[in-house]
Amino acid sequence: MKRFVFSLRPVAMLREHRELRAREIFAASLQAVARAEARRDQARQALARFAEAISTGRNGRSNASAEAQTLAGYRRECGVEADATRAVVVSRATLERHRQEHQEAHRQLEMVRRLEAKSRAAHRRETARLEQVELDELSFRRHAARQSVSSP
Repeated sequence: MKRFVFSLRPVAMLREHRELRAREIFAASLQAVARAEARRDQARQALARFAEAISTGRNGRSNASAEAQTLAGYRRECGVEADATRAVVVSRATLERHRQEHQEAHRQLEMVRRLEAKSRAAHRRETARLEQVELDELSFRRHAARQSVSSP
């Protein structure tokens, strides 16, 4: 019988490669989100420690230049925390975009795989039908040969 050949195999290979690349990019985006969230959490903890140090370090008398430096330091820490929060938002948006790209690549790959499965099933049915036709012909020939030998 004829061997099965899937005519869209090159397309399937390209889509498998595209899906693999999209999966790797998606995984890298997941890691980037985790790193950004860790940096944000560190910035928040540093800001909280700074605020706590400010509140515990205050005494009855205040020095204007020291207070100005402390306030400038606190603002810097707030800026670092805000930048880290923005980085998390950006990395999550990138993650969502990469997730959608991976899902689309996976859908396209699955579509080709389903086409291949349907094509294989049709090939098996056709092969089974042809085998049955051959068996029927062989059976008919044997029956005809017996009939010709037994009839005078």
